[in-house]
Amino acid sequence: MTPADEDIDIETLRIEAAVFRRLRHHLQQQRPDVQNIDLMILAGFCRNCLADWYREAADARGIAMTKDDAREAVYGEPFADWKAKHQREATPGQLAAFAAATGKGA
Repeated sequence: MTPADEDIDIETLRIEAAVFRRLRHHLQQQRPDVQNIDLMILAGFCRNCLADWYREAADARGIAMTKDDAREAVYGEPFADWKAKHQREATPGQLAAFAAATGKGA
């Protein structure tokens, strides 16, 4: 759970927003090769999680946003385009590690 924006001073909010933009840029430009399943295994979140959180934050502010719109904001392009360019088939090892890390299958 995160604190409400009204409980955060404006400079902290700006810094946190800049950090998010840098993370998003890093995943889009420097490391599009990092697979979502590996992010889930190691960090417990992936680009799709970021998109879900992005959409939830918009919704909390009364801004309508589709899942596809949120994913495009995170991926920097339509998800289908990113997936065709960068997503590889998960290996048996990745699937096993994902199941162990999350308690569910991929």
